[in-house]
Amino acid sequence: MSETIPVRKTPLSEIIFPVFVVAEREADYYLIKRGVDVFISSILLILLFPVAVIVALAIKLDSKGPAIYCSERVGCRYRWKDGVYKKEVEKFTFYKFRTMYHKTTDTIHREFIAAYIHNDAKRMASLQHGKVENGNQFKLNGDKRITRIGSFLRKSSLDELPQLWNVLRGEMSMVGPRPAIPYEVEMYAPWHLHRLAAMPGLTGLWQVTARNSASFDEMVRLDLEYIEKQSLWLDLKIMIFTPFAILDRKCN
Repeated sequence: MSETIPVRKTPLSEIIFPVFVVAEREADYYLIKRGVDVFISSILLILLFPVAVIVALAIKLDSKGPAIYCSERVGCRYRWKDGVYKKEVEKFTFYKFRTMYHKTTDTIHREFIAAYIHNDAKRMASLQHGKVENGNQFKLNGDKRITRIGSFLRKSSLDELPQLWNVLRGEMSMVGPRPAIPYEVEMYAPWHLHRLAAMPGLTGLWQVTARNSASFDEMVRLDLEYIEKQSLWLDLKIMIFTPFAILDRKCN
């Protein structure tokens, strides 16, 4: 195995995030979008509760540990301050169904993320345990930390169901850039930080277009494109295409 690549890191507490100003038109969009998020997440949490119970039981029967995995993420949140809406970057507790064995180390993922951000194809390949081919080279394949039920949950995206609670709480939206991991943000170049200018989402432009076939910089550019063009119509289109993206991923 090749040596770990040297990585430039800036502690999260020392990062100076760009000032994300909320224009009046964007504030109107956010208020409507927030209403849609609350409505959809509430309905889905009720309708999918039986599915969530079955998934939780399957996880508990498959391996030891809690059914819900909690971790820290970094995202943008709109707040009403001094008579205007402001966007603030903050950490929040992120929920998903556990897909890995309990108390596994995140060392390999940290190394893979570092290689992914720096577009180090050789290092990414050296960390793979599964077959690497065009289209999945930017994904950690054959991860031995993943349980049997976890593999199915990831392919079907059922592991993401608990994030509906994040949406309902206002920490995430139905559509937006994927939530960032703190140690990932610490490796960002300054221009990467601008992907945090929108609330993180359950799905987004990256998920329905490039997914695992995109380099990190390409993913960030898609996030920035979404932020520049975001609208209720674009959000609707992304939500409509999401099930097809999940089915395509499951079949591949």
